[in-house]
Amino acid sequence: MNYMRIVSVLCTLFFMLSCYQPERNCENFRTGTFTFEAMVGTEILTTTFERSDSLEIDYFRGKADTSSIRWINACEYIVKKRHPKNRSEEKAIHMKILTTKADTYVFEYNIVGETKKQKGTVLKVKD
Repeated sequence: MNYMRIVSVLCTLFFMLSCYQPERNCENFRTGTFTFEAMVGTEILTTTFERSDSLEIDYFRGKADTSSIRWINACEYIVKKRHPKNRSEEKAIHMKILTTKADTYVFEYNIVGETKKQKGTVLKVKD
């Protein structure tokens, strides 16, 4: 009898967890002003960026850089620098929003054509 109770509980738990879907309200993050912090060496560096439907302007260490945006779907887009300064900046970056919360989202990104992906978290500071 105990065995049936354990199986019943495990099955119920499995079904409850398999139905969980992370929140993805990507439309709320399509435009606005955002910040992103990254650890570089021993220093935490902050980038601020403003995104419209087709442009993104990044502000880092007092300099601005403009990129074009092409949305693939509501949660994925391709970023490409408009005025690259070297060959590595010519490469497009694929961005994918994985989960969203009130004013933050977790994303993963990679250079288009490469398999290595990295993750980060962005905070929306203004609509």
